[in-house]
Amino acid sequence: MEKPAEKLMRVGLVQMRTGRDVARNIEDACLMISQAAAEGAQFVSTPETTHLMEMSSKLLFEATVAQEDDAGVAAFSALAAKLGIWLNIGSLAIRVAQDKVANRSFLFTPDGSIAATYDKIHMFDVDLPDGERYRESKNYRPGSTAVLVETPWGGLGMTICYDLRFPDLYRQLAQSGASFITIPSAFTKNTGEAHWHLLLQARAIETGCYIFAAAQGGKHENGRETYGHSLIISPWGKILAEGKTKPCILTAEIDIALVSQSRARIPSLSHDRLFDITDGTVLGTQKAVS
Repeated sequence: MEKPAEKLMRVGLVQMRTGRDVARNIEDACLMISQAAAEGAQFVSTPETTHLMEMSSKLLFEATVAQEDDAGVAAFSALAAKLGIWLNIGSLAIRVAQDKVANRSFLFTPDGSIAATYDKIHMFDVDLPDGERYRESKNYRPGSTAVLVETPWGGLGMTICYDLRFPDLYRQLAQSGASFITIPSAFTKNTGEAHWHLLLQARAIETGCYIFAAAQGGKHENGRETYGHSLIISPWGKILAEGKTKPCILTAEIDIALVSQSRARIPSLSHDRLFDITDGTVLGTQKAVS
């Protein structure tokens, strides 16, 4: 007989300002994760690029290794087991080829094993109006598989940062069974000020899921400035906890019942319909759910 989902959980988000020293970043993350657990968090999430924030291709490839050799994977696995928590490491830079790295999110169980990994699907290749230019695909290999994993509290969908701008991914995760979605991020200051809160609240409302968005914040060693403002958001779009710019820890108690209650009030996940555009091309690919 399947074990029923637990009804309450305490979530902790770790907001960081990751630099170029992998060992120091791992140490900083471990200290903050431990503090979140000491505050009662049963599930803790860290930001994108937890153990390395690097834009130089040369320095990135000098610092990255395969998953089995990565110091962060070993350290965070051991820490999850020591603390007895579910631990989402927002992402680590993992070498997957001589000239490519994966932006990979990890979910560790309370015994330290890896429950799931997710490679960021959507690459941040943009030219911003202020002159900032990013070409994530130059060094990173995009993933091709959405990931949904079961936890004691329900289904968890794993995404990363720029994925946030692709709502179909979130809708499909919710329709496939996600009650919670992690969106670890390193949003730029400018795009964060414009869109961060709006997009995250929209994804929560559209999916009827809790959103856990641990973020990078402040001016980093490599010169990049990130927005911060880590957020825990309810399925109804209410902000339950928010950081500012400095490194910090957020915690909030999550009532699992709010997921089903929100979806009952607005059952849009079950209202998909096929539709045409003016030339008759069918755009909808999902069948309506009865």
